[in-house]
This record gives sequence, structure tokens and C-alpha cells, in this order.
Amino acid sequence: MTGSGRTAPGATPSHRATGTGGGRLLVAVYGVLAIAATARGLYQVGTKLDEAPVAYVLSLAAGIVYVVATVALARDRRATAWVAVVFELVGVLTVGTLSVVDVGDFPDETVWSRFGAGYGYVPLVLPFVGLWWLRRTGDRGAAVDGRTPSDPPAVG
Repeated sequence: MTGSGRTAPGATPSHRATGTGGGRLLVAVYGVLAIAATARGLYQVGTKLDEAPVAYVLSLAAGIVYVVATVALARDRRATAWVAVVFELVGVLTVGTLSVVDVGDFPDETVWSRFGAGYGYVPLVLPFVGLWWLRRTGDRGAAVDGRTPSDPPAVG
């Protein structure tokens, strides 16, 4: 592999690229959510931030996460994709739970409110599909130090 994430000429790839095959559909879905969530967040933050600051900043943050995940999956930036998709999963589960349990903090909807109900629950399902895809297309090498090469990168 070269530093650009592409396989060097004549070398055998150690994994399947994330943005090929079925990954193209995944990238497309992430791209649609990236545009929708970012546009929504920018509008909400730009026009009515004082009404529900937590909700609107979270909408914009979700949009940014979707943009990062889209680009990372499309360009086979696996480490970045792992971080973005895990962050997305934690975000949708946390915000989804809080928006159901403590409605007062969320007087208006975010992309992740009620586990993405306003978006057909796609925000809830998508990170699980993304993690599955990253794992499925992961490195084909042998385990090293008890970790398979397709495991997410160590953090910390």
C-alpha cells in the first residue's frame, strides 16, 4: 500500500476498497445524509440557534460526521471511517436515548433525535451497516497481537 491508501502497482491489495461494489451504495446513502444533515444544521444554527442550541448544534455535528464518513468510505480511508462511524453510532444512540428520556433538552428535532425517526430510522441502521462493511472489507492478513487486521484502530 502506498501512503495514499491505494495499492502500489503490481502489489496485491490486503483488503477490498470500501467504496467499491456494495460500498458504492453505502457511500451514496452517507452522501445523501451528509447533504441533508449539514444543510439542516447550517440553516438551524444560522437562523434560530437561540430556540434550541443543543439540538441545532447536534444537527450540524451530525452533518459533519456524515461528511467525514462519506469521504473516508469513498476514498478508502479506513481509520478515519472507523472513527467517524463509531462516533456516529455513539451519537445516534446517545442523542436518541436522551431525546426520548429528557425531551426538555430537545425542543426541536435533530438528525439523531428519537434514533433518526424523522429520517426513517436510517441514522440508526446506517452505522451498523457501516461497521459491518468496514469489517467485511477489512484486511485479509493473519492476526497480530491478538487483533485481526480488520479490527478498528486502537484509540488512546
